[in-house]
Amino acid sequence: MNFWDQQFSTPDFKYGTQANWFLRNQAVHLHPGSEVLLPGDGEGRNSVWLARRGHYVTALDNSRVGLNKALRLAAENHVTVAVIHADLEDWVPKPASFDAIVLTYVHLPEGWRRRAHQRLISALRPGGWFILEAFHPQQLKYQSGGPKDEALLYTAETIRSDLQADPELAVQEIMAWEGEAHLDEGSGHQGAAYLTRYVAHRVESRRT
Repeated sequence: MNFWDQQFSTPDFKYGTQANWFLRNQAVHLHPGSEVLLPGDGEGRNSVWLARRGHYVTALDNSRVGLNKALRLAAENHVTVAVIHADLEDWVPKPASFDAIVLTYVHLPEGWRRRAHQRLISALRPGGWFILEAFHPQQLKYQSGGPKDEALLYTAETIRSDLQADPELAVQEIMAWEGEAHLDEGSGHQGAAYLTRYVAHRVESRRT
C-alpha cells in the first residue's frame, strides 16, 4: 500500500467531496461535452463535479484506493467517470486526446516534473486548456496542508518554464497568480494558504 492508498483508506474524504474553488471558477473555459483529464484527482471530487456538468472525464491516479472511492462517489451522483491506475512518472498519454487538463495540488518530484508536464501538454488538442492550482514555496510558512519539501512546491515561473520548455509545443499563458487564499477542503486543506494558480491555452503546434 503506497502513501496515498494509506491517506485515502479512511471512510471520510480527505479533501471533501466538493470541487476545488479554482476549478469551479475556471470551468467556464470548457466547451460543452469536453473531454477532460484529471491527473492525481485522488478520491474524485473534481472529476465527479465536471461529469455532473456534462463533461467526459478521466481521472488518473496511482492510488487504487482513491480511484475506488472516486467510482463510488460518481455512482452516488449518477454520473460516469473513467479511471486510469497509473503513475505520471511513467504514463504516456495519447497526443491531442483531451480538451482540458486539470491539476489540483499535484506536486511532482523535480527530477521528472517537467517531463510529465510536457507529456500532459502534448495530450491537449489545439485550443485545449491547462488549469493548475498548487502550493507555492511560501506555503511552508502555513499549516493548511501540502508537501513540506520546497522542491515539490511550485511558483508560477516553475510552471511557465515547464510548459514552454518544448519549442515544438505552443502554449499561451492566460493567467499566472501567486498569493494567499483560504482553503476549506475536507480535513486535508484547512485555513489560510499560499497558492500558485496557472491557466494556459494550447495553440497550434510549431512543428513545420
